[in-house]
Amino acid sequence: MFNKFLIVGVITFSFFASCDVRKHDKLQTNTQLTQQIEIKDPTIVQIIDSSYNFGKVSEGEIVEYNYRFKNTGTKPLIVTNVSASCGCTVPEKPEQPIQPGETGFIKVKFDSQNRVGNAHKTVTVSSNAAPAFPELLLTGEVVEKKK
Repeated sequence: MFNKFLIVGVITFSFFASCDVRKHDKLQTNTQLTQQIEIKDPTIVQIIDSSYNFGKVSEGEIVEYNYRFKNTGTKPLIVTNVSASCGCTVPEKPEQPIQPGETGFIKVKFDSQNRVGNAHKTVTVSSNAAPAFPELLLTGEVVEKKK
């Protein structure tokens, strides 16, 4: 009886382990495709807004800003990923390629809840731009909410 449970357990574990490997392989393949896009079809980007100082806000306010950039190259600009320096800052990338001559936006939301003091947040953008996007900077001061 114990042997049957052992065999079923080993088979179940093997099944889940193989699924994880396939998922890992798929993630590697997606990363490789992204890198190929970045290398194969580079374009040129002009950064219109690379930093934004929101001044002073009260704790708990949400700060929103759209960083602008223009595709000045000859190929579509594909933003593959955007990431922020902390979880309080959420960037959104354009879902569609930015065609040559068009302007695109990276939308950023900063939640100032429990962030009293100077704010210095960065957003990293991955794309097929050459040279690459600089880090986008969001700064300001969060003051304690008056009670």
